[in-house]
This record gives sequence, C-alpha cells and structure tokens, in this order.
Amino acid sequence: MRLSRVSAVMALSALLSACSPISLLNLAISRSGYRAEKDIAYGPNARQKLDLYIPEGLSKPAPVLLFFYGGTWQSGSKSYYLALGQAFASKGVIVAVADYRLYPEVKYPEFISDGALALRFMHEHAARYGGDPKRLFLAGHSSGAYIVVMLASNPAYLAAVGGNFGWIRGAIGIAGPYDFLPLKDKKLIAIFGGVARKETQPITYVDGPRPPMLLVAGSADDTVSPGNTSRMAGRLREFGNEVETKVYPDVGHLGIILSLAPGFRGRTTLRQDILDFIAKH
Repeated sequence: MRLSRVSAVMALSALLSACSPISLLNLAISRSGYRAEKDIAYGPNARQKLDLYIPEGLSKPAPVLLFFYGGTWQSGSKSYYLALGQAFASKGVIVAVADYRLYPEVKYPEFISDGALALRFMHEHAARYGGDPKRLFLAGHSSGAYIVVMLASNPAYLAAVGGNFGWIRGAIGIAGPYDFLPLKDKKLIAIFGGVARKETQPITYVDGPRPPMLLVAGSADDTVSPGNTSRMAGRLREFGNEVETKVYPDVGHLGIILSLAPGFRGRTTLRQDILDFIAKH
C-alpha cells in the first residue's frame, strides 16, 4: 500500500484538532475583506454542512472553490480551515469548506456521495451568494482530494444527484491518493470493503474526457506517495485530458496544506498555482 504512517498522521491530526495550534492559527487569520456564513446545510445529516467565505464588494459573479479536507476518511472539521477560506476569499474567490460523513458512521462510497450533494448545493445556490455556478471548482487535500478526483473521474456520483461533469470547471487535488492498492491498514480495509477493490480507485474510471485538473504533491510526502499524482496525471493524459502537475520540493503531507496559511505561504507556490488555475479556466 502506498499510504504509509497512517496511525502517526491520525494521531497528529487528533492532536491539532483537540488542542491549541489550530485555535491559535485561526486567531491569527485576518477577518477583513470577506464575510463568513457558517453551518449551511447541503443535506439532512448533521455532518452535511458547509461554511462559506464570501469576498466583500463583489461587482460581478465570482468563481467558487468547494474544498474537502483530509483526515483518512475518519476525522476532520471545516472549522479548522479558516486560513484556507481567507487565502482565496481575499483574492475574490468564494470558498465553501464542506464537512462530510466519516467512518465509522459510513464507509465507501458514502463520503463521495456527500461530495456530490455539496457540489449540487453550490451549483444550485452559488448565485445567491454572489458566485458564478458556471465557474465551480473543486479542491481537496489528502482523502478530500480523493473525493474531488473521484467526482471528476466517475460520472456516476454526479448523475445520481442530477448532474454531470459540466458542473465542474476544474478539479484540484492536493497530496491525494488516487491509485493506492493494495490496502494494509485494517481501518482502511474496513472503509473500502476489501484489500484490493479496483472500483474504489479514481484512476480506474478515467476512460474519456474529464474536467481539467491540477494535481499537486510534496516530494517529501511519506504518507501519500507522490506517485499517486504522477500515475493519475498519466492516465488522464492517455485520453487527451488537460492536467497540470506540481511537485513541491522538500514538502511533506501536512506541510503542503499548511502552506496556504499566513506565515507559511513561502514554503510552496500552492496558493498562486490554484489562483492561476482558476483564472485560466
């Protein structure tokens, strides 16, 4: 399996979420230039909610970035991602950060179905918040990147909620697992219903035109191998799809997403790379 050190990362994620570092980081984030609307329901479940970060003074419909966080499909909270909201709302992009159901409440593929519901909600309601439903971008980190790239690879999930790939202007995967069999971790085997189910892999579904993608990774990521990024990009290119890749030197799995926060943005060009991708499309 190409996902390693899962237990260590889970422990670190729990520590960050339970203690002061995230809270302290949020305290340092500027609240000016945008407004936040919290806990907007996109489905009936308690975890089917999202937070919106809306730039002030919009003179025309803005692009929308719908983000799904990582946490090995087992942990995470939208409340940790104020820095991400500020990073892009301060540049005129409406940001939606979505919670979704996690293991053990659900297993594969329910968290992907939640992603489809969140996308449908933003497609239907973006204009209400000043967004352009024709410029909807998906982004995710780690297991959130898995959700994003699966939505942009397998048409079944959007079809189930009345949509199609036309809803996705572009997909951005940050340090994501897209081709990571066989599984060895017991919880991951339980989540995905087996050791080597190919239907659980986003790379399996690329067999024709897909939305443009930006796939990025850190060269020092020993949690999700950067090989996931290169293999997924290669598969997309086999079918003539537009895909950009970036591998940031000496950056690890958590460092890549931390580089979107003030004080850490010099570690990678991720913020500007995402803004350039959005502007291009």
